Amino acid sequence: MDTFLMLATIIVSITLIGVVLLQGQNSGLGSAFGGDSSIYRTRRGVEKTLFNLTVTLGSIFLLMSLITVAIQ
Repeated sequence: MDTFLMLATIIVSITLIGVVLLQGQNSGLGSAFGGDSSIYRTRRGVEKTLFNLTVTLGSIFLLMSLITVAIQ
């Protein structure tokens, strides 16, 4: 059980890093071509999906880390 939890935590963390890196590329690209970041806009499409996935993976990672500490 402990090995499975550690491997699952590693997989979630690597996935979370990848999603955060993809999200960073998306936001920087808009301002690179003259997009104004001072105007409020809503997230749509892939940007919204990446944001929701980041929040979900972050929550799963936090819970798995707390469970790992509680077991040991």
